[in-house]
Amino acid sequence: MKSELILDAKATLGEGPAWDAKTQTLYWLDILEKRIYANTEFLAELDDFIGCIAPRKNGNLLLGKRFSFADLEPDSGQVTVLASVSEPPQNRFNDGKCDPAGRFLAGTMDMTEKDASGALYSFDGGQVTRLLDCIRISNGLAWSVDHKTFFYIDTPTREVKAFDYDIANGQIANPRVAIRVPESLGWPDGMTSDTKGNLWIAMWGGAQVTKWNPNTGKLLEQVPVPALHTSSCVFGGRGMNELYVTSARVGMSEVNLKKYPLSGGLFKVITNVEGMPTFEFNP
Repeated sequence: MKSELILDAKATLGEGPAWDAKTQTLYWLDILEKRIYANTEFLAELDDFIGCIAPRKNGNLLLGKRFSFADLEPDSGQVTVLASVSEPPQNRFNDGKCDPAGRFLAGTMDMTEKDASGALYSFDGGQVTRLLDCIRISNGLAWSVDHKTFFYIDTPTREVKAFDYDIANGQIANPRVAIRVPESLGWPDGMTSDTKGNLWIAMWGGAQVTKWNPNTGKLLEQVPVPALHTSSCVFGGRGMNELYVTSARVGMSEVNLKKYPLSGGLFKVITNVEGMPTFEFNP
């Protein structure tokens, strides 16, 4: 499998890809520039950081802004705050996505990446539930094919944790380590899953996406990406076999920027598997 550059966006912190199957649109973010993209086109720039995004059943978009969940009407650009969370002033939302029942799960992080002051939240359109505390850098989320297991990454731990997931009420239980990521591969960042139950993880500082079997913890494949900081990935395309990969330039040295000049770009990998869908927010 090879990665193909589809937009040399030079994003400061490209992140949060979400595939809207209804419109065949890839939404993704440049978090630090407060920008939203649709496929290869600029869509909107907001007044605060946007850490994550998801399509809504009504055609709008759900955003994880700095300290709030908000609705974005794409045509008018109108933003409506739906709920807020109480977080330390140096925090912001980072990664997030909807569960198969239509709830939005999103986590926060300390922007200095020092304190374990982040949390993982679940938002059902009315109530916000805090699922986890003491998180350093809340990142990748994914569900098993049968929706009974939730996978989650707090990047500095270098672990993918698995939780029993109750799709009826959105509660998590029985945490255990599914995957331990060796330092040589980079830092585990954003994550998605395929219909065979494998996890695909973007490796920050590793210039690659890795594929894992969460039942055995075994590394199955490595897909090189010509960007040092690969940040997240999602499946899309009409056959759901196209893996879209975001990347970042933030914090890179001049030496590394010369070595990886496409950092901050948006990439596509044609795979031989079908990916799990991006679930819609459906309160």
